[in-house]
Amino acid sequence: MSLRWRIMASTVFVVVLTVLTSVAVGYYATQSRLGVFVDEIGSEEAVQLARDLSREYTASGGWETVDKALSEAGYDGTPQREQSRERSEEGEEEHSESSHQDRVRVVIVGADGRVVKDNLSELLPGAIAPNLDGHRETILDLSSNRPVGHVYVDVNRDLLSSESHGFLSTLLYITAIGGTLTVAVAILLALWLSRRITAPVTALTEATQAIAQGDATRLPVTSEDELGRMSEAFNRMTSALETQRELRRRLINDVSHELNTPLSVIKLEAKGLHDGLQTPESASDHIIQEVDRLSGIVTDLDWLAETDHGGMRLTRESVSIRDLLTAEAERWQPQAQARQVGLSLELPGDLPDVVLDRMRMSQALGNVISNAINCTEPGGSIVIRAGLDGGEALSVSVTDDGIGIDAADLPHVFERFYRTDQARSHGVGGTGLGLAIVRAIVEAHGGTIAIASDGLGQGVTVAIRLPLSVRA
Repeated sequence: MSLRWRIMASTVFVVVLTVLTSVAVGYYATQSRLGVFVDEIGSEEAVQLARDLSREYTASGGWETVDKALSEAGYDGTPQREQSRERSEEGEEEHSESSHQDRVRVVIVGADGRVVKDNLSELLPGAIAPNLDGHRETILDLSSNRPVGHVYVDVNRDLLSSESHGFLSTLLYITAIGGTLTVAVAILLALWLSRRITAPVTALTEATQAIAQGDATRLPVTSEDELGRMSEAFNRMTSALETQRELRRRLINDVSHELNTPLSVIKLEAKGLHDGLQTPESASDHIIQEVDRLSGIVTDLDWLAETDHGGMRLTRESVSIRDLLTAEAERWQPQAQARQVGLSLELPGDLPDVVLDRMRMSQALGNVISNAINCTEPGGSIVIRAGLDGGEALSVSVTDDGIGIDAADLPHVFERFYRTDQARSHGVGGTGLGLAIVRAIVEAHGGTIAIASDGLGQGVTVAIRLPLSVRA
């Protein structure tokens, strides 16, 4: 069964079960309450009637006005057939006032145990009262506060039970109609809700299949709830996949180019050496240079694999940042001079020692300085600076006045295999892994790295910020 039908079936089942439970509980609770209500009718009427009869007895000094009290209470003692005829003649109002006669029997018994009055005329006045059913209340002579008799109020349970069942049947019928309408609404709601939930899932499945086949697709975002956020997350994933595909394509092109160039040089040098067109010394120098270039590419890929698996291990030690930066400037000075680029160092006199992995940080700084040299035209300059940032961190920056970076490329320069069009057009080599490796090393030290450029031809500044609180 599909997800849509499971949702719909579950919703309808819950609604039907709730309706049936509500009907059953309501029916039996009402039925139980009606039984209690019937008992309360007799009890309350007996108490009230005993008070009325006590007042009449006290006022008249006997039972002479008992019919008046019964008449005022609705138990006037008229035979039922005559009462029915009177109700027909006197109208609905009189019927409602004497409605007690159809369901309540009242018997008044004196203190001597003899019947004074039976509103249904089943017992004759003066007769010995038998055992009577119903609620019994004492009638008092209020002047002396002594009992003078009892009143028995017996509710016609069969009639009230019949009326109760009629009321319950009507209630059950109305509830059944309401429940049916509720179930119908629930079915329509379940249809809409199941379609609302499953439509994005179906679209997600189709889009996933399209992506698996190489087609880029997007999901429509029609809401801000969980389904809308799911669609937004999928669209972000699709964009990331497209970016990765583009980066992979660039990687294949760049790596193949980077590998093909030294291999071609090695092949030409070896062929020249074989044909006697190249001296062994010259050929070996060129071959060693190209092998070093291949080794650098492999090293970059190894570093990338290491950072991918979280296996970068740091051997921390206290390092003089002045000595580290001076060594890096000296190491890259020959390459800078070969490109006719000035490389200078500007350091304050109060630089503290920093706890870091010297080899890893040397690799990171070397990548940044190498990029600056390669991206700076002859006659340009590169400045390495360092200083304290608020007393809590050390800031190291490498600034050049080279080809610069376009604003559209700045957010992507730390992505793997990303190379700007300016770097390609100026013949800057590399695979686009250098800055990605630098960021991994800096972040492993708990630091941050940022790159800024005012645009093409305006140079680049790479700033590294390292915390001073780290201990070896």
